[in-house]
Amino acid sequence: MTAQSWGLLALFLAVALLAVRPLGLYMAHIVEGEPIAGLGAGRRLEALIYRLCGVDPAGQMDWKTYATALLVFNALGVLLLYALQRLQYWLPLNPQHFTAPPADSAFNTAVSFVTNTNWQSYTPETTMSYLTQMAGLAVQNFLSAATGIVVAVALIRGLARHSARTIGNFWVDLTRVTLYVLMPIATVVAIALVSQGAIQNFSRYQSVTLLQPVTYRQQHMDAAGEPVIQTVTTDTQTLPMGPVASQEAIKELGTNGGGFFNANSAHPFENPNAFTNLLEMLAIVLIPAALTYTFGFMVGDTRQGWAVLTAMVILFVGLYAVCNHIEQRGNPQFAALGVDQLPNAQQSGGNMEGKEVRFGIAGSTLFATLTTVTSTGAVNSMHDSYLPLGGMVPLLDMMLGEVVFGGVGAGLYSMLIFAIIGVFIAGLMIGRTPEYLGKKIEAFEMKMSAIAILVMPFIVLLGTAVAVSVAAGRAGVSNPGPHGFSEILYAFTSAGNNNGSAFAGINADTPFFNIALAIVMWLGRFWPIVAVLAVAGSLAAKKRIPVSAGTMPTHGATFIALLIGTVLLVGALTFVPALALGPIVEHLMLWSH
Repeated sequence: MTAQSWGLLALFLAVALLAVRPLGLYMAHIVEGEPIAGLGAGRRLEALIYRLCGVDPAGQMDWKTYATALLVFNALGVLLLYALQRLQYWLPLNPQHFTAPPADSAFNTAVSFVTNTNWQSYTPETTMSYLTQMAGLAVQNFLSAATGIVVAVALIRGLARHSARTIGNFWVDLTRVTLYVLMPIATVVAIALVSQGAIQNFSRYQSVTLLQPVTYRQQHMDAAGEPVIQTVTTDTQTLPMGPVASQEAIKELGTNGGGFFNANSAHPFENPNAFTNLLEMLAIVLIPAALTYTFGFMVGDTRQGWAVLTAMVILFVGLYAVCNHIEQRGNPQFAALGVDQLPNAQQSGGNMEGKEVRFGIAGSTLFATLTTVTSTGAVNSMHDSYLPLGGMVPLLDMMLGEVVFGGVGAGLYSMLIFAIIGVFIAGLMIGRTPEYLGKKIEAFEMKMSAIAILVMPFIVLLGTAVAVSVAAGRAGVSNPGPHGFSEILYAFTSAGNNNGSAFAGINADTPFFNIALAIVMWLGRFWPIVAVLAVAGSLAAKKRIPVSAGTMPTHGATFIALLIGTVLLVGALTFVPALALGPIVEHLMLWSH
């Protein structure tokens, strides 16, 4: 790694870690309903929402009622977002008069944004109206993020409470997280982005004159239905407009990832410069990192939260170092030809293919690692253009279960499930009943934890196997061989982990992929959530066991090493055979020439 890469990583971690304690403490007070100065107006709005919706804010739910409310709410979100897309032609705020997307595409998009995946098989600036972007996609960016956070909070309550039948109120948790956490921070980030050049308007698309004419070739069908290549010269370009900054802010803050434009965070209207690139990366990690402190504070021992955060940071730094090192080495076939792969003639080596010159390799690989260890899926470079092992890192990031920071809420509750599995394994090794934070880990918790962890690899590998076995799946691959397999594997891994990024060398806008990936996204999101809530309910009902001489400490170096080992062994080894068929064999082919 270069000095620039280390410097950027140090700056990013320093700023992110400084926000952990204050934001984590703030969120703990919010979800527990404690009074906070300056939120009087919000409290009145909150009370009004409860009255209009018929919600009793003092009511509590057991885990089954909590899970039912969550599932029904999100299912309704899918229906409403699907309807909005299909009706957008007749609705306002559609200056380009976009028609409805196909039914399979609309279904995929509805499921995608409700599940916090934000997989986009369509081109946003030529498909979605401003109303659909704002009232549909951006709204679900808030609500899907809030859903992940409240599940984490419910699990924390399960660990913090004892001899209790309830884990909170879904409607109250959802409202408070949205009103007091997501909306204020997203507003600040959006204003910062606008100040740097991100656009925010309702204008029609603008036609501008180019400095010099551009000649390009495009394909169209002739009268007989045969493809014809035509050479076209133009001196104008159409620039898409829209309310971009507001959606960009919650896209990153809520670890959603769906771009207003097809180029996502590589587009200068979404990500104008190096400062906004850093700001967007910080927004991605802000809440996932701070939730670890929320966890420690709510269970009465902040050391527990710092231990989980330390494990996350160690894994993150290691993954980034590998990805950055591979891309800095460059393509060996170019190097053999003496080709300088970096725009700066004073540097040598480095794979700049698919990367923005504005951000370079350091800013691109840090963004790529961060967006895939979380469930964000936003990109500022083309993962498909990374070298085989460099592209394997984002793939591996997701295969770990996106627990290294992870999605808002989803990363923490998944990491706590790994912690439960880890202490269970440690308990077996020393012949003692496993405990975590004073709660015995018994058969029911282990069954639910196993389901929460194993659902993702099951649906990912099954979906990949089906896709490579049928003609409809193989038809979308433009790169045959191991790279084509990696593209399919990446698509299902991204869907199963609710990430949303793509290798982008695959045509996934087909009925097969739209439906298959939608099913994987739904199962990958809500099947583990139900299992996590079941664990929360079971733990809440247990009595707390006093600490004894035989109690395993869960805040020290030994536990951190155990947690990291559990994540790597349980999370990564499942996918090793699949990785061997894709990026690993492609790497061997590349370096054998």
